[in-house]
Amino acid sequence: YGESIVMRLLNPKSIRVKLEDMGIEPKLFEVFMREIKKPNGLILLTGPTGSGKTTTLYSFLQKIYSSEIKIITIEDPVEYHLPGITQTQVDTEKGYTFLEGLRSALRQDPDVIMVGEIRDSETAKIAVESALTGHLVFSTLHTNNAAGVIPRLIDLDVNPKILVSALSLSIAQRLVRKLCVECKKEKQILESEKIIIDKIISNAVAHKKDLANYGVDMASPFKLYEPVGCEKCNFTGYKGRMGIFEAVHNNAEIEALIPNNPSEREIKEVSNNQGNLNMEEDGIVKILTGTTSFEEVASVVDFYAE
Repeated sequence: YGESIVMRLLNPKSIRVKLEDMGIEPKLFEVFMREIKKPNGLILLTGPTGSGKTTTLYSFLQKIYSSEIKIITIEDPVEYHLPGITQTQVDTEKGYTFLEGLRSALRQDPDVIMVGEIRDSETAKIAVESALTGHLVFSTLHTNNAAGVIPRLIDLDVNPKILVSALSLSIAQRLVRKLCVECKKEKQILESEKIIIDKIISNAVAHKKDLANYGVDMASPFKLYEPVGCEKCNFTGYKGRMGIFEAVHNNAEIEALIPNNPSEREIKEVSNNQGNLNMEEDGIVKILTGTTSFEEVASVVDFYAE
């Protein structure tokens, strides 16, 4: 009953987070770096509100920025100011929507465009066409996972044949708190946790993904840690945050699927064979390396997803 207020507090320090410090596994980091340095293509991020998508997009822009590259953003709102980058803010009352902002940006001869969100068919189509005409386009989309990006774009009436050439990378991410290294302690693994861990590791092995390459000690019994709380972490048990990621790289196998309007399941199966960790596997790696807790990952990742 009564009035309700929701506040979103933006921490200026978060914009200084380097891409290297966001918890991206080395192999996936190489994929990110390769794709964001290309002269054209469409890179889409997906995830719920508060999952760090804006921070990741800003980190991409800061990574590729130079005085020789013209970067224009259309945001709602502009959350942080980036030196050397032309940032614009959506104003629906004046008719300046994401769609109109994108059209306006294209008339200014940009090299890189960041669109805060693709919300409708027209914006999706122009973003795809922009990627085909020599621009590198970054944006976000509402789907549950990286495999859902392609079906969602097709639902928005994007021509699959055009999408094949335009889409470079689909990224899904979640945000978790990191355990405080000063006070975290080992905990007893519950049977329910062991079942989930064993299932996800078995799936990774079936797709020839060796978690030992990601820092997991596969030769010893697994260790899980839990938060305790101390002065260093303000008695929360956690200090700092990191991302959990998955990505679908638009390689030849994915390109062959797109014209046939593939389901998420079909895309997941093919992308699993690309060698990158899916979100469940990335979460388990961060749990088993003691970076975060099982409970923290389980709060943002569906361990029972097929």
